[in-house]
Amino acid sequence: MSTELLLPAGNFEKLRSALRFGADAVYISGKRFGMRAAADNFTVPEIYESVEYAHTLGKKVYLTLNTMPHWQEYEDIEKYLLEIRESGLDALIVADVGVLDLAKKLAPNIAIHISTQAGAVSHADCVHWYNMGASRVVLARELTLEEIKNIRARIPSELELECFVHGSMCVSYSGRCLLSNHFIGRDGNRGFCAQPCRWEYKLYEIEEVNRPGVRFPVEQDSLGTFVMSSKDMCMIEHIPALMESGISSFKIEGRMKSAYYTAVCANTYKMAMNAYLDSPKNWRFNPLWLKELESVNHREYCTGFYFDPPENDAKTVTTPGYLLEKAYLATVESYDARSKRATLVQKNKMLDNSFAELLTPGEVGRRFFAEDMRDMEGKSIESSPHPGMKFTIKAPFPFKAGDIVRTS
Repeated sequence: MSTELLLPAGNFEKLRSALRFGADAVYISGKRFGMRAAADNFTVPEIYESVEYAHTLGKKVYLTLNTMPHWQEYEDIEKYLLEIRESGLDALIVADVGVLDLAKKLAPNIAIHISTQAGAVSHADCVHWYNMGASRVVLARELTLEEIKNIRARIPSELELECFVHGSMCVSYSGRCLLSNHFIGRDGNRGFCAQPCRWEYKLYEIEEVNRPGVRFPVEQDSLGTFVMSSKDMCMIEHIPALMESGISSFKIEGRMKSAYYTAVCANTYKMAMNAYLDSPKNWRFNPLWLKELESVNHREYCTGFYFDPPENDAKTVTTPGYLLEKAYLATVESYDARSKRATLVQKNKMLDNSFAELLTPGEVGRRFFAEDMRDMEGKSIESSPHPGMKFTIKAPFPFKAGDIVRTS
């Protein structure tokens, strides 16, 4: 089995973007019972539509059902499983043993994947889930690469392992966190995390003996401290080690991220993986791959716990907030080879006579000068100010339908 590249899809646009730019599979959520309740997510009819679309491309769709539901939610979960069991979904991603039992009973035709929320960190964990009917285990992020390899050597060969290789990390063990629920009553274990670990905090040493009530701030910098805000994981420089580890599926985090994020991440990791498959011994890291990943919305990058266990490596950010991505200007609708013009659909305002980049599957961004912008009646325009408007530009080289135009 070749290594799978698995991308997040928070809505149909992101699903389409991920699959076009190289994902072998996507993971999605319904309107309930997934760990990213704030994403757009999919209605039941949309789940059916998405599976049909992916399968026409030879790709797979997995549905997250990985919250920790309370007793009163089980009746709704039963109804939901009955609604989606004929959808053709390739797998359900579950974390709760009760949900697993229900899924096996009500949707026996859909494979079971064990979510990272279950916190599997040993071969014994994995064998247990396998004996309960799982075909894949998504390992906890807290494992090193050597630990993953040791697990692979001690579990049934047909049991697949899935590991995160890119995206946001959590300060709590495998995402099992109570902070959000404690502070504002939004249960992170049921899909409603408000990410309080990303908030700005100020730490104080309180001197109650000599100067009662006087607080001495203990600050990381002038903005405060972000001791709970983790860096993002990025393993693009270590593809050979990952490919040789026995991991079945490389998972990228980010159902809350943009369609541009899914396209860039899918495209970049697929290029690196294909380069390894083409010639493992001659694989060389291309710095342009990292430049691509730096163009998306992200925090500072690190390699997670792959090479250092949690107790040995600092993973908290030194710069608060996100490093913002390049602007997604437009999607290519069509290209006319005779007139050498491309028709674009606006995503963000684009200016005539300005530099931009074209992103196409299997290639890094290609810089070009966007000129001779016209509306669909052929009149010259200085910009594309209206959401979703169509316009054309002179294309210096062939564009493909579905390509992305972004800021340079």
